[in-house]
Amino acid sequence: MILGVNIDHVATVREARKGMEPDPVMAATLAVLGGADGITVHLREDRRHIHDRDLKILREVVPFELNLEMAATKEMIGIALRVKPDMVTLVPEKREELTTEGGLDVKWQKSKLKNAIKRIQGAGILVSLFIDPSTDAIAVSKETCADMVEIHTGLYANAKGNKQQKELIKVVRSVKDALSLGLGANAGHGLNYFNVKSVAGIEGLRGLYIGHSIVSRAVLVGMERAVREMKELISG
Repeated sequence: MILGVNIDHVATVREARKGMEPDPVMAATLAVLGGADGITVHLREDRRHIHDRDLKILREVVPFELNLEMAATKEMIGIALRVKPDMVTLVPEKREELTTEGGLDVKWQKSKLKNAIKRIQGAGILVSLFIDPSTDAIAVSKETCADMVEIHTGLYANAKGNKQQKELIKVVRSVKDALSLGLGANAGHGLNYFNVKSVAGIEGLRGLYIGHSIVSRAVLVGMERAVREMKELISG
C-alpha cells in the first residue's frame, strides 16, 4: 500500500516566521529515507504554506509519486501543466478554512471538473478527486473520467466508539464502489497513529495520504522515524 506523506505543515511552521526554515523540500528527502512512497503538497491560491518554489524543486528531487493537491482553477491547472506532477488531486478550497473540510461537490461541479480533468490528463498526469464517502459521489466521479478517488476519512477520524465504526463502514463501502467502477481508491484526512490500522486494512485500497499526524510526530522524533513508524503500521 502506498504511503503518501503530505508535507504542507512543515511549510506552515516556516511561514510562522516568514523565513527559510524548516524547508519542506528537506523534509521530503527525509520522508523518502523513512520509506514514504510519495510526497503530497497542496498549493493553495493564497500560498499560505507551500510556495511555487517548493513545488518546482520537489518536482526535480522527488524520485517517485509527487501528488499535487489543488483547486480546479485556471491558474492551478496552468501550474500543473507546467510542473507536471505524477498525480493531481482536485480538492475543494476556501480561504478561511484551516484545512480541507470535506470532499468536492462533484455533482454540482461535474462539468467544470470534467473539463479540468481532460486538460490535466492530456499532459499525461493522473487525476484523483477528493470526495466524501458516498455512493453518489463515486458514481459522479466516474462520469468525470477521473482516474481515481481519495475518500475523505475526516468524519471517521474524528468520531468515537460506535459512531466511528459506522463511519468506517461508509469508507469501506465507498472503496468497494470505486473499485467496482474501475476507479482507483485512496483514502486520507485526519488519519493518525491510533486510527489508521482499520482503514489500512480495507481490501483493495491503493494508498493512504497522511500529513498532519506525521509532521506532528516528526517534531518530536524526526521525520525519518515518524514516516517509518507510520509505514510499519499500515503494512503490518
